[in-house]
Amino acid sequence: MKTLVLYEPAMCCSTGLCGPSIDPQLLKISLALDEMARHGIEVRRYNLSAHPKEFMVEPAVAERLQSEGVNSLPLTLVDGVLVKKGAYPSPEEIARWSGLPLREPASGFTLFKGSNPSAAEEVCCSDKNSCDLRCKPGSKSASGCTAPGCC
Repeated sequence: MKTLVLYEPAMCCSTGLCGPSIDPQLLKISLALDEMARHGIEVRRYNLSAHPKEFMVEPAVAERLQSEGVNSLPLTLVDGVLVKKGAYPSPEEIARWSGLPLREPASGFTLFKGSNPSAAEEVCCSDKNSCDLRCKPGSKSASGCTAPGCC
């Protein structure tokens, strides 16, 4: 089984998907990582402010932080090998590293073939800067989105 570990800069919460405006890049990587996990790939995500010890116990990460500082973050390791630094991985990179086939862009928001999309995976935006997921009835919004149809 493949393992992907993402070491991220300090953020206010574990995924950065909080506050009044959500970074679309963080939303996209969160959805991609969740989808990888549904496909049986082990995914771990560490935030410098919430998990500082994890940054020191992984030699490749500790060395990179010591030599290049926090500007080297985010760092991505696949099966213990540093594969990307300073930027989040693209869907194409994730597909290549994980072995998951990419969907055609026109086939929906789900990134990988064989996924079973649900209503909770649809993007819901009240404006360009505030995206959330359409949620199942009774669930709560992580970002506080109040647009019609969003939870």
